[in-house]
Amino acid sequence: MRRSSGSVRFVAIGAVAVAVVAAGCSTQRASDSGSAGANSGPVKVGLVTKTDTNPYFVTLREAAKAAADQQGAQLIALAGKFDGDNEGQVAAIENLVQQGVKGILITPSNSGGIIGALQQAKSRGITVIALDTETDPKDAVDATWATDNLGAGEKQGAYVKAALNGAAPKVLLLDGTPGGAVDTQRHNGFLKGMGLADGAPQIVGRANANGDQNLAQQATENLLQRSTDINSVYTLNEPTARGAYAALTAKGLTSKVVIGSIDGGCQGVQDVKAGKYAATVMQFPKKMAQDGVTAVVDFAKNGTKPSGFHDTGSELITDKPLAGLEAKDTAFGLQNCWG
Repeated sequence: MRRSSGSVRFVAIGAVAVAVVAAGCSTQRASDSGSAGANSGPVKVGLVTKTDTNPYFVTLREAAKAAADQQGAQLIALAGKFDGDNEGQVAAIENLVQQGVKGILITPSNSGGIIGALQQAKSRGITVIALDTETDPKDAVDATWATDNLGAGEKQGAYVKAALNGAAPKVLLLDGTPGGAVDTQRHNGFLKGMGLADGAPQIVGRANANGDQNLAQQATENLLQRSTDINSVYTLNEPTARGAYAALTAKGLTSKVVIGSIDGGCQGVQDVKAGKYAATVMQFPKKMAQDGVTAVVDFAKNGTKPSGFHDTGSELITDKPLAGLEAKDTAFGLQNCWG
């Protein structure tokens, strides 16, 4: 997922490109411009992330670069200015087409805003692969490597429900960006795991925090002004969970509330170990990036076009396992975390 960490940072966009060597990586912003020969040198693999500051996407980019280096390919990495920057992602796709990439790996902010650019890239013979986030419609890309976000949300919800030990839920929902595929899937999965319908009276309040820690803290503070009679919190990702925890701490409510999250970043696992949230659901961005790069290189070498959805897996991480729920402890989490 996706997912802003800390305060949203607006990154200045300039026409600056980093010179690359044969197997190097060029990291640019979405509105950078430039072109390169399409048929000479190493296989060019484009990567477009939602932002270039969130640790999740930094990890994904670094893993993609390592995979490209290992296979003698060249990674050209670009990013939007913020989560939800559809225009920036469109500019990035067009830039990569001009640079002669054989494939584009993209973590779409909102697929509806970039469908036209993806179709244009595909019409030029470029294979397009979604990482982390499915597009809508799914056939807007050739293939997807991602977490089953509905399933990840369900794991979070099932754990939070079990941790309430029979108490009726009184839950706050801290969602992400309205309309985002990951946001919707995790939200729906959590409610399924909790056994709740959207709009159920057990939902005390909800807010969109765009996956951002500061926005999540502010949103939680606002919701707590309406009611402090809660016992559980859904968070889209770990930055959101950190923001919620800070707000709950200020109200002296942390011992009364079960917080669940999704991501599996190293800081998030440490937070679970420290008892800040009860559990998180780990995902594996390195595998997404590695498999995506390999698929593009294979396509460039032998014309094999990838297809379908490839689930890169998720694991519930907690030091307080509950009956009937498969989980790994934070020792496993710290060995396999990212960021």
